[in-house]
Amino acid sequence: MLITSISGIRGTIGGPAGEGLTPPDIVKFGTGYAQWVQERSGRSQPTVVVGRDARLSGEMVRDCLVGTLNAMGVHVIDLGLSTTPTVELAVPAEQADGGIILTASHNPKQWNALKLLDETGEFLSSKDGERVLELSQGHPAFAEVDHIGNVHMRLDWMQKHVGLALELDLVDAAEVQNRRFKVAVDAVNSTGGLIIPMLLEAMGCDVIRVHCDPTGHFAHNPEPLPSHLTDLCEAVVAHQCDLGISVDPDVDRLAFVCEDGSWFGEEYTLVAVADYVLSRTPGNTVSNMSSTRALRQVTERHGGSYTASAVGEVNVVAAIKETGAIIGGEGNGGIIYPASHCGRDAVVGAALFLTQLARSGETVSTLRASYPNWFMSKDKLDLPPVDVDAALKALEAAHPEAEVNVVDGVKFDLDEGWVHLRKSNTEPIIRVYAEAESAEAAAELAGRFKEELNALLSSLGN
Repeated sequence: MLITSISGIRGTIGGPAGEGLTPPDIVKFGTGYAQWVQERSGRSQPTVVVGRDARLSGEMVRDCLVGTLNAMGVHVIDLGLSTTPTVELAVPAEQADGGIILTASHNPKQWNALKLLDETGEFLSSKDGERVLELSQGHPAFAEVDHIGNVHMRLDWMQKHVGLALELDLVDAAEVQNRRFKVAVDAVNSTGGLIIPMLLEAMGCDVIRVHCDPTGHFAHNPEPLPSHLTDLCEAVVAHQCDLGISVDPDVDRLAFVCEDGSWFGEEYTLVAVADYVLSRTPGNTVSNMSSTRALRQVTERHGGSYTASAVGEVNVVAAIKETGAIIGGEGNGGIIYPASHCGRDAVVGAALFLTQLARSGETVSTLRASYPNWFMSKDKLDLPPVDVDAALKALEAAHPEAEVNVVDGVKFDLDEGWVHLRKSNTEPIIRVYAEAESAEAAAELAGRFKEELNALLSSLGN
């Protein structure tokens, strides 16, 4: 399986070229990106930052990609084992012309991906992404021997990342140190097992490591959801921790476990951090259409304005810039704090949350109880080989009672809650998200619309 989207070039490892992320595919898209960077920078020998998470295929993909970039005349700054936000910060700091992160984020171990950045360290726009794909289809001219690119290793960037997070005005390491928090960390045996304990120890926390050895042998499904984090919840209770922290393999998603082992809710990661930031620096917020309405309520309580964007980090960032928002992100635990950089960053999110927790004097469960209580259902359907857009349009027509938003898939706002159905940018699935005043009501709402869509898809397939 190979997927190209605004989220990058993503595929399973192994199999025939074109049916997964194989070496020929890495060369193909690597040359396309190299030509785009050369075209954009106006230099035949630009510089690109490369970093990878700890998944099993990472070193192989890195070798193929870096060799390809060098063959095109591109110099590479290799961060080695790294995180998505670390690479995003390093690109402008190293005055590079672009960056590539080798990670399939929350996807299982058989997946990997090339996530492409511009010279600001932000994801490519749709237009730039299309240009990369267009250039990937051609026959590139490789560099002559005197102009092959070189490689410079920079293995201290995770330490720099932690240092930059601690320097933020709203992060108070001394306040956190005074509380002497004990924190359990589940990093699914990827690079979060290096950088999150590094941050916590710099803030004076006692760290209990759970699956923090960056071997790439994921101990469970890498998506930070409650059903995957039983080991973390048990560790929090067994070690009498103040909280638990979970991150995905590339450390751009952040989720918390309360001191009693209960789930804080990945939707409420952004709500809580935004509440803290807004209490110190009032302003506007942004999240995508599939995120909880609690963020709007918290934002308006602080006198700000909330905007909903299309799903996808690049769309959230665009809305942040358009509205001058001081914080934004996604309901999957993605925190985007522009005072640091415009990318989802679990390191920055954790530093802000720990400061908030220390200053509040509350427990994590008490903090969670202070927010509007909405419940979300997150379901999905396999992507069938039919016209999904036609089915979604028919579903829209079947619900004249709803307020409908078609910026990204179809979102139905109803009296009892909302439901959002859209094709995923990263997996061959249709996501079905719903929110209501109870878990049962959210599941019922999602199930009802999922069943209706299934029927429409089946009719198109007949």
